[in-house]
Amino acid sequence: MKVTHLLGMGAIALSAVACTTNPITGRSSLQLANNSEILTMSSQEYKTTLSKGKVITGTADAKRVVNVGNRIKSAAERYYQSIGRSADLASYSWEFNLLQSSELNAWCMPGGKVAVYTGILPVTKDDNGLAVVLGHEVSHALAGHGNERISQAMVAQYGGAILGGTISNSQWASVFQKVYPIGSQVALLKYGRGQESEADEMGLYLMSMAGYDPRAAIPFWNRMEAASTGARQPEFLSTHPNPETRISDINKDLPKALEYYKAAGGKI
Repeated sequence: MKVTHLLGMGAIALSAVACTTNPITGRSSLQLANNSEILTMSSQEYKTTLSKGKVITGTADAKRVVNVGNRIKSAAERYYQSIGRSADLASYSWEFNLLQSSELNAWCMPGGKVAVYTGILPVTKDDNGLAVVLGHEVSHALAGHGNERISQAMVAQYGGAILGGTISNSQWASVFQKVYPIGSQVALLKYGRGQESEADEMGLYLMSMAGYDPRAAIPFWNRMEAASTGARQPEFLSTHPNPETRISDINKDLPKALEYYKAAGGKI
């Protein structure tokens, strides 16, 4: 798949104001790339990934992934509808699949294309733990972190030339290749630590809105840290905040998360 084809003539929105605000966390980010192009590529890459891997269906674990994922998806849709931003999710085509792999990993492509690897399930332990993972990964997509990473790369390489509209298609393609190397999965884009922290916070709120206990987050991340001790760090944790910072931030976000959990019928 050629990057120049994916970008197209209108792949980048050259706007002096391209700042997007996350309605759940309040964090603002620069998002210059055209979301429709990203979603098209995500859908194609997701199909390719599923065709090359072993998709588990019909098992209790596979059903858990779908059920927990759908509850978090529904919680997100209700929240966005309540604030008048349903249009943000209109182009999403959600899928939740379990893939056979020993890796401790899970991801969500832009547009709601989700995969959970069997290797991470023993660490999640139960539905609450799985909700921590799925809430976190879905949040990367909802927050537009893929678009943000592309935009950061464009600004770093071309600066003010972007606003002047003087960047050629081949230059855009070069930036795109650096962020999404040819042959790699869109899902494996490495996010920055700030984006990972935002996904922690947003994911905590989403799982709570879906009726999952946010107090499961700290034990889960402790188990993930323990699983990487003395071994190669899982890809899932490679760009995440350090454990102490993560736990401290989650503790700060828990009171608000518990409010969402109580509103969803959870017992405090």
